[in-house]
Amino acid sequence: MKQKRIPLVGQQYVVPFILITSLFFLWGFAHAILDVLNKHFQELLDITKTYSAFIQVTMYMGYFVMAIPAGLFISRFGYRKGVVFGLLLYGIGSLLFIPGQYYLSFNLFLFALFVIGCGLTFLETAANPYATELGAKETAASRLNFAQSFNGLGCICAPVLAGLLLFSADGKDGSGNVALPYVCMGIVVLMVAIVFSKIKLPEIEHHAEVDEKGNQVGLWTHKLFIFGLIALFAYEVGEISINSFFINYVVEQDWMNARDASLVLSFGGLGLFMLGRFVGSWIMRRVRAEKMLLVCATGTVITTAVVLLDVGMVSLISLLCGYAFESIMFPTIFALSLRGLGNHTKRASSFLMMSPVGGVVGPLLMGLVADRTTMVMAFIVPLVAYVIVWCYARKMVHITSKSY
Repeated sequence: MKQKRIPLVGQQYVVPFILITSLFFLWGFAHAILDVLNKHFQELLDITKTYSAFIQVTMYMGYFVMAIPAGLFISRFGYRKGVVFGLLLYGIGSLLFIPGQYYLSFNLFLFALFVIGCGLTFLETAANPYATELGAKETAASRLNFAQSFNGLGCICAPVLAGLLLFSADGKDGSGNVALPYVCMGIVVLMVAIVFSKIKLPEIEHHAEVDEKGNQVGLWTHKLFIFGLIALFAYEVGEISINSFFINYVVEQDWMNARDASLVLSFGGLGLFMLGRFVGSWIMRRVRAEKMLLVCATGTVITTAVVLLDVGMVSLISLLCGYAFESIMFPTIFALSLRGLGNHTKRASSFLMMSPVGGVVGPLLMGLVADRTTMVMAFIVPLVAYVIVWCYARKMVHITSKSY
């Protein structure tokens, strides 16, 4: 069933939406640069794929550790202060790459990434639900997808910049200054923090949900929220696993060197990722978000299965197409999971932001499988994850169809 044409953003919220959307670019950059660091540290420090996966593990562990404190902080002090505190942590973590580079210490790099992960947790716990509230509830998923499209733009820029700085022209590791892109990023982030500390953002008031007897309904009685939390975790396992080892996969198939692979990841995979979110946002203003999610989940299952079949360049093309299909998953599942939660929204958001711990589980599992078998066989990890997302999407479509 087609949805009525409703404005994407409430007229009174246009300026806050623009400001909040700028944050999505910043954390997209921070996430995508990890995918180049993974390969860089394997060569620079002569470590295995499993050990290099601790780059993602450490950063995404920050989400798991800080998600609940971030939710409590934002519930008490509001969205704006949550954003400012997150930006400060992000900036400090980025500048910690300076001593990491000086001592060339993998542990120092990991600590810096953990601090950045803690900062991103505050940013995402505040910005994701805030974006869903800046307009009609019918367009919440579409609105969050549009904002998340700029996350995709950050994902494109990061591998290009990092790949050019860290890999030489022949694709070998250039032993470049890994602190340089992070120092630049840290300075920009701290400047944005100053801007947000000076502006006022309207707070969104949520009302308590009560049952027929007038008793307040608890968050964990919402079974679809729990299923959404599981699906979001599974999505993170799939997406982050593929991003972490994309360059390894392409290089080990002898298709190109590491530098060229970083460019293909940026303009090919992550370019389709960003485009998918823009297109998905437009489509979901006309088609229900649940149906769109089911179509895209089906697409990721098929494309990942083709990679496992190992049919040459067809597998590479299929893998790149998978980026377009997975693009709308996080914001759509996030928005659907918050639907109807009322005053539980901020707390629920903090639990949903624990889902990036999938970035701990996924790369470790994929690295272990790759080290013991082949890089191709390791794609069984994201395949299982996308099947779980498909099950969630199918359930949501079924429930929605019964309501109409």
